[in-house]
Amino acid sequence: MSIIKHFTYVAYLMAFATFTCMLSSKSNAQRAHSTEKIQSRQVAQLNHNTTIKNIVLVHGAFADGSSWNKTIAILQTHGYHVIAVQNPLTSLEDDVAATRRAIALMNGPVLLVGHSYGGVVISVAGNDPKVAALVYVCALIPNDNESVVDITKKDPNAPGSAEIKPDTSGFLSLTYKGIHSFFAQDLSASQRDILYATQTPWAAVATTAKVKNAAWKSKPSWCIIGLNDHMVTPHLARAEAKMLHAKSIELKTSHVPMLSQPKQVADFIMEASEQ
Repeated sequence: MSIIKHFTYVAYLMAFATFTCMLSSKSNAQRAHSTEKIQSRQVAQLNHNTTIKNIVLVHGAFADGSSWNKTIAILQTHGYHVIAVQNPLTSLEDDVAATRRAIALMNGPVLLVGHSYGGVVISVAGNDPKVAALVYVCALIPNDNESVVDITKKDPNAPGSAEIKPDTSGFLSLTYKGIHSFFAQDLSASQRDILYATQTPWAAVATTAKVKNAAWKSKPSWCIIGLNDHMVTPHLARAEAKMLHAKSIELKTSHVPMLSQPKQVADFIMEASEQ
């Protein structure tokens, strides 16, 4: 083969390889776009009174996924597919990533439920196209460009805030008094002791991370307000529900209604799933 023919042949091979890569990239993009369109259609179909059967529960600070145990049991008996996220509480980004992984495991549209700081997490993760609606339980709910710190500035006199203490590693925990008097005061003493012993410390950096595009602006939302909540007070919770134009329910409960009144919480979640 002459040198000219050789280089012509090589050029042909390179051009063919480039064209093949372009086709492959285009095909991958089309598949991704097609998947997103299918998920969006599934969500849109819910406007025809279809019940959402997939529920992802997101815990807040000083807790873990087991805080939803009582509510999970009720939802499962009614045929719902439920996953409780185990947030690492190391950063907002890490917690959103953990929630997105749980959403991805669900087959079909998802009702995303967040408690306390979990309300911030679902306001980011809720932009996933599989998420059809949001439920906030005694939650911190951000507007665009707001962090946990920004939200709590709206209600600086929440009694429980003074019991959040930092350690030398940059993590926050609730004091014994905080758990017993302000976080879960309507649970038994033994239950409160367990919550204190098993709380997951919360990275302080998570409190300053700002939300860029709050999911509630494009997804229907529901709110549970605790009338005896000393962490997210009724004053703040009502203002948040008004901001969202959300359907809300008020319960005579502490900051943890999923533990003190799990049936009422489960009933409200199921109601939201049917809208």
